[in-house]
Amino acid sequence: MKAHVSSILLGVRDLDRAKRFYTEGLGWKVKDDYGVSVFFESDGASPVGFYGREGLAEQVGTSPEGSGFSGLVLTYVVRSEARVEEIIAEAGKAGATILKPAGALPWGGYGGSFADPDGYIWSLGYSAQGTDQPYAE
Repeated sequence: MKAHVSSILLGVRDLDRAKRFYTEGLGWKVKDDYGVSVFFESDGASPVGFYGREGLAEQVGTSPEGSGFSGLVLTYVVRSEARVEEIIAEAGKAGATILKPAGALPWGGYGGSFADPDGYIWSLGYSAQGTDQPYAE
């Protein structure tokens, strides 16, 4: 396998709630809505989509139940500290749980994190130290 992700598909408990959070709350645009799954415009990056949690679990042969930290963190790298703060604020206003407010990070960068309504963790970050980072915007 190559070090490449073709798409990111998240199992959600309430598809309509997830769509509202990401479209109305964070401004994402729906590319394809298949009823049981939704994919968003990706601007050339790996597409992100949602699928009903139980259906997705069945599709991959596992249980939809689980709790605690899954070990999965989605990262979003931006070009300024101000943009980190803006996105954290947008997410909070949209109903996210702010896990770590925007601020200085131990390694010298700047970031924060939030969990969406289904508990998926997004880590926002900025660093003036690198010039070849995988910027999301």
